[in-house]
Amino acid sequence: MKRIFGKEAIPLINILIPTTGVNTYLKNIILIIFGTILLTLSSKIQVPFWPVPMTMQTFVVFIIAMAYGWKLSFLTLATYLIEGAFGLPVFAKGGGMLYLTGPTAGYLYGMVVAAGIMGYLADRGYGQSVIKCIIPLAIGTVVIFVFGIGYLSTIIGFEKAIAAGLMPFIPSELFKIALALFIIPSIWKYTKA
Repeated sequence: MKRIFGKEAIPLINILIPTTGVNTYLKNIILIIFGTILLTLSSKIQVPFWPVPMTMQTFVVFIIAMAYGWKLSFLTLATYLIEGAFGLPVFAKGGGMLYLTGPTAGYLYGMVVAAGIMGYLADRGYGQSVIKCIIPLAIGTVVIFVFGIGYLSTIIGFEKAIAAGLMPFIPSELFKIALALFIIPSIWKYTKA
């Protein structure tokens, strides 16, 4: 299948880990588990940053979405939330159903939707160059924050949600987007070499 702009392309993960001779379902289950482990680790490790410490969780969402494509990335993020709902300590401070109704719940749900959208665009070749890759990463970031701010504003009000749930995170999100813009197209370039 030819990888071109606008038409469905082979997901990056299928180029990096070909399915030849491998049970596709088993491979996908392993990739989903691997993805949820990465999401768990990235939610728990805080990196010093200005003005607030950051986790690398949205960066991992970017990588999963752009590498797995829409179906597998959506399933990975949905599985992550299901693991948390069952009480596994996958979120920044634990797990359980209460976590999925707390102040950060909107961001978690937004990550699932964003992964599907970014993965859909990745399936159409939007990860293969820096210029094209900006589009899904920007859309994904906006989706995550719209869900997050939208839900948080029902708890603390819109102005406070913007002040506490968006403004301090803009520098770290720009950093994560820049990092993803460096990594994703570079991997595509390497696979074409």
